[in-house]
Amino acid sequence: MSQDTQAPPIGLRSLPRKQVIITLVSVMLAMFISSLDQTVVSTAMPHIIADLGGFSQYTWVTMAYMITSAVTVPIVGKLTDIYGRKIFYICGVAIFILGSVMCGLSHTITQLIFFRGFQGIGAGVMMANAFTVIGDLFPPAVRGKYQGLMSSVFGLSSIIGPTLGGFITDAFSWHWIFFINVPLGLAVIILFVFFFPNFRPDNLKHSIDYPGVALLILFVVPMLLALSWGGVEYAWGSPEIIGIFIFVVIAFVFFILVERRSREPVVPLALFKNRIVAISQVMNFVTAFGMFGSTIFIPLFFQGVLGATATTSGSFLTPMMLGTVFGSFLSGQFLSRTGGHYRIQGAIGVAILAVGMFLLSRMNVTTSHAAAVRNIIIAGFGQGITMPLYIIAVQNAVPYNFLGSATSVTAFTRSIGGTVGLSIFGSVMSSRFAAELAVRIPPEIKTIVPQQQLDAIVHNPQALFSAEAQSQLQGIFSQFGQQGAALFQNLLQILRESLSAAINHVFLIAFFAVVLGFIVNLFIKEIPLRTHHTMDTDQHHKTSA
Repeated sequence: MSQDTQAPPIGLRSLPRKQVIITLVSVMLAMFISSLDQTVVSTAMPHIIADLGGFSQYTWVTMAYMITSAVTVPIVGKLTDIYGRKIFYICGVAIFILGSVMCGLSHTITQLIFFRGFQGIGAGVMMANAFTVIGDLFPPAVRGKYQGLMSSVFGLSSIIGPTLGGFITDAFSWHWIFFINVPLGLAVIILFVFFFPNFRPDNLKHSIDYPGVALLILFVVPMLLALSWGGVEYAWGSPEIIGIFIFVVIAFVFFILVERRSREPVVPLALFKNRIVAISQVMNFVTAFGMFGSTIFIPLFFQGVLGATATTSGSFLTPMMLGTVFGSFLSGQFLSRTGGHYRIQGAIGVAILAVGMFLLSRMNVTTSHAAAVRNIIIAGFGQGITMPLYIIAVQNAVPYNFLGSATSVTAFTRSIGGTVGLSIFGSVMSSRFAAELAVRIPPEIKTIVPQQQLDAIVHNPQALFSAEAQSQLQGIFSQFGQQGAALFQNLLQILRESLSAAINHVFLIAFFAVVLGFIVNLFIKEIPLRTHHTMDTDQHHKTSA
């Protein structure tokens, strides 16, 4: 359907103003708890691995969450276009609450990873609905203000999350960072039950693309597993990794074939014929790939390299999140008031994010706290500018009856980008840390510390995060008097330098990904933001605005 269609406005704007406000507040609260969970957990992660072990699985607590949420997003996005948003939203929050309780009760790293995956299903449902509901409530021309507001809520939770997570971890235990989701989640369910409109996009008869759903899972999950295991659990050229990638390629080919023939595909491939949609997905992927280099590994740098406590490292993240909130709010307001210059704003935001990533990649054990905070503020501000842009660009480029699918695909590519980035970063960090440590440890330390102990340090440098582990390690050196004490301090310095070098490589890869995004953004087409919703009654014109 062309942009100048005469179709009447549709959507939820006919609701009473009070219900619109309560609906918006409910969605914002749901966004708040799902994003709060991510930032709270990232700050507590060094303590979690110190308690449960599994340094090589550092990223898996987040990876499991992101894999399941990423797969859930496009599936639920399509289902909400068919059956409406309300019931899925309520079920998603309920799953999220149950997953939070089980995570808090975990006693092994395997249990925690499993229950984080379950929790991620609920988060994926919530993510699929959040920005789509804004599309229900408001037309594209004013949507930027509210998408920016939603992104600001994400930023606000990110401001509170690190400090809250650090405080809870230091004052109580990391288990309690999951239990705080329960009362907030129950409040969201109550609001949704009584006030969220039970709106269905149409009354047509629909079919569910079960083969597409199965094939989507079969190619996405193994792909992410292979990227995470490669270079850590198995060599990149090992039969296991190569075999998984072959399976992924086959599943992907079948997925494309099935989606092209499906009456109602879970991922409408015709959407990608639209240049705006296609480029926006690439931008979402590469910026998310780069952004997770900062949000997940910065607490590890502060605590492991600079020696900050969990609470202190959380407070250091606050300026970054303030930059994200400020950038997102300005970006959404500017986009709505100027009519949709998302290419220009995207170029500015990605350039600032690239500068921040480059500065982060230059940090080391001598970096001051002030310099580190400056670098993360720059990265956060650039991140904030880009957050609302490409969702609005996609929603403005597709007809209303494909709003849920298009928005969820956008959230899906962002999740996949972040998850792929995180899996690669985790592999790079683990392998690089082991390599750096092997080169840096002097022979005199190798003669004192048993080989089994050194191997344990390579897989989990607990001495940088746990006072108990540090005390045990110090006991090995204490029998050698002053020389032993000096060697112990030398070992701690070597651990910090090795971890710093490993995280530097992570930030450098993120920098190059963001630079690629800057180039891709130059090719996106700008069209004026629509002032009303439009329906496409011709199913063959799914990609037009």
